[in-house]
Amino acid sequence: VALALWLGLVAAAAAAQTPQQTPLQRRVVAELLDYFHGSSNVRSLFKEQAVNGAIQREDPSGTFVQLRLHLVQTTCSKQAPRRHNCRPLDTRRKPICLACYKFDNTEAPKVLDKYHNCGPSHHLAAKEIRRRDEAECRAVEEAGKGGDSLYLPGMFAFSVGLPA
Repeated sequence: VALALWLGLVAAAAAAQTPQQTPLQRRVVAELLDYFHGSSNVRSLFKEQAVNGAIQREDPSGTFVQLRLHLVQTTCSKQAPRRHNCRPLDTRRKPICLACYKFDNTEAPKVLDKYHNCGPSHHLAAKEIRRRDEAECRAVEEAGKGGDSLYLPGMFAFSVGLPA
């Protein structure tokens, strides 16, 4: 009984710890925030509230990273210099972003392909948008897997019927 109780406490402590983001995941978060703030309809500065469903897979063609990032609006304008003392506004917009990136295997990884989609949580939950997001992320993950060193979006779709 004591062993079972101790194992339960260890499991609970491990679950309570938040996993650290890898360098590539931090890079995806930074690029996603830059993309989001680049939108003309975003006037306030947003920051990361939580990352859910982080996936990172490696294969011979590179590393695939998928993140679902929950953002929160802050008191700062996006035009103001980026300050760390921007307080979150809990009653304001809280968009959710999906980001899928494929990096090559070089020392300083380059982006082979990427996909972003940000919107209110009910927007990203719509079945047709979720289906499109899944298809786009699968395409991003396939980037660089062909025998060619150059990958272009849509290349796979056009090369399937070609003779070898």
